Amino acid sequence: MKIEYFPETDSLYIDLADGVGTDSLEISEGIVLDTDANGRPVGIDIDQASKHLSLGKLNLKGLPFEIEQVAV
Repeated sequence: MKIEYFPETDSLYIDLADGVGTDSLEISEGIVLDTDANGRPVGIDIDQASKHLSLGKLNLKGLPFEIEQVAV
């Protein structure tokens, strides 16, 4: 999983799985779920992310993996 923020467009993309998104479904205004050919979620695109989320802090608990990269 990868989370990437693009400040120039105030958008956040959460890459959930390897694979190519073949379909998109707007689940709420400005929030789009990308799915693969089998309907499995592969990503979430959030436009105007600072209006939808608190971007000041990310708290990860109990995840079954190591943190690969931390950006400051």
